[in-house]
Amino acid sequence: MAKICLCLTGKTIARDLEVLDKYRPYIDMAELRVDYLDPDERFSIRTFPELAGLPVILTVRRRIDGGLFDNGEGSRVSLLSKGLAFAEADRRRNFAYVDFEEDLEVPGLEDAARTFGTRIIRSFHNFSGVGDIVPRLRNMRRVGNEIVKAAVMPQNLGDVITVYRAAKETSDLEKILVCMGDLGENTRILAELLGSHLSYTAAAGEKDFPAASPGQLDPRNLSEVYRFRSLSAKTKLFGVVGYPLKTTLSPLIFNTVFNHEKIDAIYLPFPTDDLENFLDLAREINLAGASVTVPYKEAIIPFLGSASDTVDEVGACNTLRFDGENRSGINTDVVGFSESLLTFMERKNFRGLRFTVIGAGGAAKAAVREIFRLKGKCLVLNRNSGRARDLAHHYNYKWGGLESQSLDLMDRYSDVIIQTTPVGTFPHTEDDPFALYPFKGSETVMDLIYNPHRTAFLRRALTAGCKILNGFDMLVRQAKYQYQYFFGRDFPEQLIPRLKLCAGQ
Repeated sequence: MAKICLCLTGKTIARDLEVLDKYRPYIDMAELRVDYLDPDERFSIRTFPELAGLPVILTVRRRIDGGLFDNGEGSRVSLLSKGLAFAEADRRRNFAYVDFEEDLEVPGLEDAARTFGTRIIRSFHNFSGVGDIVPRLRNMRRVGNEIVKAAVMPQNLGDVITVYRAAKETSDLEKILVCMGDLGENTRILAELLGSHLSYTAAAGEKDFPAASPGQLDPRNLSEVYRFRSLSAKTKLFGVVGYPLKTTLSPLIFNTVFNHEKIDAIYLPFPTDDLENFLDLAREINLAGASVTVPYKEAIIPFLGSASDTVDEVGACNTLRFDGENRSGINTDVVGFSESLLTFMERKNFRGLRFTVIGAGGAAKAAVREIFRLKGKCLVLNRNSGRARDLAHHYNYKWGGLESQSLDLMDRYSDVIIQTTPVGTFPHTEDDPFALYPFKGSETVMDLIYNPHRTAFLRRALTAGCKILNGFDMLVRQAKYQYQYFFGRDFPEQLIPRLKLCAGQ
């Protein structure tokens, strides 16, 4: 079973121990990053394993390998020697592991580690890609009981696929495989699938505790949201595909439901630079289903083997199901949008209402389709006015660009304003998709963004006196229908208040 390892990057031993105690319920072991310690603190590292009370990896990482140590190789070897010196018969008082890079050749250190049961992790780091990882892993070990480690920075999702395939080809090796950065986050969650000895984590809630490697997850999230310790080869895999996926709350929603319903499944983020690469990865890891978000709701359609009538009508798909080689798709945004807005406005239809929809992508297509179905009138505005025209013409609606010339037209379609673009999401949370429009205060304003809770657009509307709604309620409602599509069973709606609380909504 893969272990959760907390990387300790404090400046003092005392601070490392304080953070370790805070995260102790969620971890199995820790890595003492000596290179992060203040120089005076490094003299006390030998006592750390006993103080920690759990297995600890001793690591002094050079800058060339992504660490902070730059005092020369002689000084680094001396520090490693201090950590391994005076080993005791009670192994709990010794470092359980020591990390040696593949080019470190100090036989005395290796002998000292092996004599007193400290296991050697033989590692390499590649920040420019994956390289020829399989033969490199096979040639790294000096002796048979060493754990080999590869930490690589994928340049695209194809590199991540290479690591999954390398994991299968080296199933006979005891190893640690890490894909750094956002593209590789799924490998940290699926360490067990990779046959990885552990997954490195960071104390994300501690401001003075930088992550030792890009993409490290918080151990509490890894343990509780992704239920890391319960994952196995039988666990069904689901996820969300999009880019950049910095703010998605879909994993929180689905994994909370899976846990409550005792379903052996996990839902992961798959930030994707290329749809074909994602579909290759889905095949490689036997993905069962996925949500599709910006910018791929339209682009995914040519890859579907079958699609619902709604997908064909709207021209956007937000849900995939994989049945062997067949990929089927539906669109749950349409009903999620209309259910959410009708409930908020306490209406049964949109008859008599005039809408402005900002945007012309997949989410906008879902909203406009429902406005038409429920008897509303609509104006579509988009930065690319040609896309607004194409969407509006399908329903014989008005259209225009996001420019001052559209203000008079928008004034006649302002009962309800729907913002469907990603403008205003992290990290550009102060951006406003149509700052030229002056809210009157009589509008109902819905922004499909839910993180942040209130975008600059919604804050401006609220200040003017408008009734406002963000996209979280829609997110949960469309997820309810995705869940039914994936599992053929009803969504546990009693969880919705809990989901809103967990998401800070």
